[in-house]
Amino acid sequence: MKLKKTLILILALLISLFPIHSFADMAEGDMIVTLGENLTEAQKESLLAEMGAPADVQIVTVSNQEEHQYLGKYIASSLIGTKAISSSAITIAAKGAGITVKTKNINWVTDEMYINALITAGVKDANIYITAPISVSGTAALTGIIKAYEISAGETIPEDVKQAANQEMVETAKLGDAIGDKNAAALIAKVKEEIAKNKPNNDEELRNIIEQAAKDLNVTLTDAQMQSLMDFFNKLINLNINWNQVSDQLNKAKDQISKFLQSDEGQGFLEKFKQFFIWLFDTIKSIFS
Repeated sequence: MKLKKTLILILALLISLFPIHSFADMAEGDMIVTLGENLTEAQKESLLAEMGAPADVQIVTVSNQEEHQYLGKYIASSLIGTKAISSSAITIAAKGAGITVKTKNINWVTDEMYINALITAGVKDANIYITAPISVSGTAALTGIIKAYEISAGETIPEDVKQAANQEMVETAKLGDAIGDKNAAALIAKVKEEIAKNKPNNDEELRNIIEQAAKDLNVTLTDAQMQSLMDFFNKLINLNINWNQVSDQLNKAKDQISKFLQSDEGQGFLEKFKQFFIWLFDTIKSIFS
């Protein structure tokens, strides 16, 4: 018994002197890659080269079964498909840098939608590149990114939060089909930002937040869209989410989650457009006067 206790003490001492390194020890600039399980070897090699992945990069495989697990409740199985091919590279950014996303061959989910969903999931301070060998919707990529982030950060994201992040991505993409991708991403971000500042106490307050965000973006929502957003944000509010972190990451991502029409470039374009029609109206008026 004494020998056993002595061995345990020695082992504990060795662990304290030579700590075991985990992916949580990843430093700024380190990369972790997710690859779809159904990629061919040639496709894997091509994507790794495209990502600029080092030879010893840690690779996480994502299966089609996992994709259906997180997306099956929100979109048709046909949209998810039967093969996992979308892939990603997650590079650890400096503390406080926020999230950036770039995509290639992704035709439905936008960069801004990924950022919004990742912020909800609790991901922070990472540069993310999402790609596929052919054009795909991009819905499945989020599953791999969250899985890789859990490994790199050494922490587990609650299942209900993962589900909410996937639902958010899909709901935003669907809304984008109706009101425009940029509008949809900006609307979701604005509402989350307001919830982070002052969490609503009831449906009326939440509805007011959504309506104001839509008004600010000059967007008109149908009753069905409003109800869908109400249901989603009520779900989000009741989850164990770090809203201070959400606010911080949204603030850092504002350059990417923005509407073109709100930018200086966009406003300049609108002003020129308006002046053109004033000139055209005056010209037509002078012809008939």
